[in-house]
Amino acid sequence: MQSELSRAAHMLRLVLVTLLVAAALGGCKMRAIPGLLMPGSALATPAPLPPPGAFAAAPMGAIPGVPVVVNETYRLDSGDRVRIVVFGQDNLSRVYGVDGSGYISLPLIGPVCARGLTTFQLAAALAGELKRKYVKDPKVTAEVDVYRPFFILGEVKKPGQFAYVNGMSVETAVAIAEGYTERANERKVRLTRKFGGVTSTVIVATDYPLQPGDTIYVLERFF
Repeated sequence: MQSELSRAAHMLRLVLVTLLVAAALGGCKMRAIPGLLMPGSALATPAPLPPPGAFAAAPMGAIPGVPVVVNETYRLDSGDRVRIVVFGQDNLSRVYGVDGSGYISLPLIGPVCARGLTTFQLAAALAGELKRKYVKDPKVTAEVDVYRPFFILGEVKKPGQFAYVNGMSVETAVAIAEGYTERANERKVRLTRKFGGVTSTVIVATDYPLQPGDTIYVLERFF
């Protein structure tokens, strides 16, 4: 009788330990580190990436719901090409590329830092430099002429660097890279984006919107 009670008590302790372990594991999952997404949740949860420019509603006549990059909020970086117009100064008005150090170089005033600035901020910085050195009351405008490219690697037929187009998603990028390979995971990809000097890498679904400079890595499926 006593041995049966001992066995019953032992089994009860095992059941309690099992329940406690399961609860602990469930709690750990609920308190997962932000930004580290499991593949299953990543398919339904937007990646915690701050975009380099705010999305706005598509202009009239565009496809509803498609995000666009707005020049007023887009942050410039290396690889962008910017059209600068200085009214009354045709020798300064042209398209300039942002170099690897984040600068553009104009005649008369030399290199000016463009990295991290919006086009409005860049125009104001250029106007300030021109006013300080050469032009009495400069009127300067700036707009993005060509966005910096995006990169797609991994299980696609043509990995590499491609020109960015407004409103792109991961699916669009895969199509530009001539589609998936036979081994590709077609449900999720790894996306790397730099914002504010910090690089973030997360797992996202294939309808996730892209920004210039993003790097996509298409994963290999295991079954």
